[in-house]
Amino acid sequence: MQSQPEHITCLIIGSGPAGYTAAIYAARADLKPVLYTGLTPGGQLTETTEVDNFPGYPKGITGPILMEDLKAQAERFGTQVRFGMVTEADLNANPKRIWVDETTEITADTVVISTGASAKWLGLENETRLRMNAGGVSACAVCDGFFFKGLDVAIVGAGDTAAEEATYLSKLCKKVYMIVRRGEGEMRASKAMQHRVMNTPNIEILWDSETSDVLGKETVEGVIVKNSKTGESKTLNVTGFFVAIGHKPNTDIFKGQLTMDDLGYLQVVPGSSKTNIDGVFAVGDCADKTYRQAVTAAGSGCMGALDAERYLASAGVH
Repeated sequence: MQSQPEHITCLIIGSGPAGYTAAIYAARADLKPVLYTGLTPGGQLTETTEVDNFPGYPKGITGPILMEDLKAQAERFGTQVRFGMVTEADLNANPKRIWVDETTEITADTVVISTGASAKWLGLENETRLRMNAGGVSACAVCDGFFFKGLDVAIVGAGDTAAEEATYLSKLCKKVYMIVRRGEGEMRASKAMQHRVMNTPNIEILWDSETSDVLGKETVEGVIVKNSKTGESKTLNVTGFFVAIGHKPNTDIFKGQLTMDDLGYLQVVPGSSKTNIDGVFAVGDCADKTYRQAVTAAGSGCMGALDAERYLASAGVH
């Protein structure tokens, strides 16, 4: 057992673009940050092959290499990057008390939370296989829609996000099939978004439908859809399959301490990364249900580090 918990000036929880950017800024401010990666070092981008929309890479870059670059840059300035999962936190304590992997206790003057969000999936075996092998299954139309320019794709979902992504895809793709589990008139999306989808000629809504399987050996070659009312199944000849049934922010361990919305996204003071607890800051997708892009996450990571630095200065700690 530890006799005395290790004390850290700036603790960063999570290793996506937000976490590593926070680490770069915090390290350059001499806050000597320690970053715990979580179970997926690099976050969601490690499951993405081509990244064409992150500034500074005119020829594009793969997600894993981008994250390794960000990690190396953070370490260059002195960030300690550690593999480990934060499993418990007492953020109301002074200093903050954090437990890693359920056993190691540390204390911190400031905490930057960048735990991200996880996309929800249908759970189909082929969906998982093709997603993990970069075979044309995606949860982000803005990220990956460009690769299907002029092609036919399918998207599953019925909320505002699904409607927005279907509309986005319609501008790039020849045909967009929107697979909706509910019946006509029962779509969860706002009326404005429903009208936009229904008035887009190359979007075809398949009501009362569920995805039975995703076809293809190395890449998506089709999707089998079953109508829940008629029992009829048909194959959609598509090369891309987008899942837009929501994201779950990775914030469960902070429930009861940090202010969240009804979906679990951390709420911050507008124009900052400040949470309802002094010295605790939230950045990246765990506090952003609107944009969810690598570049916006990185920008908020910068904000988190600057807010932490200013907090420490005002508290006379740094």
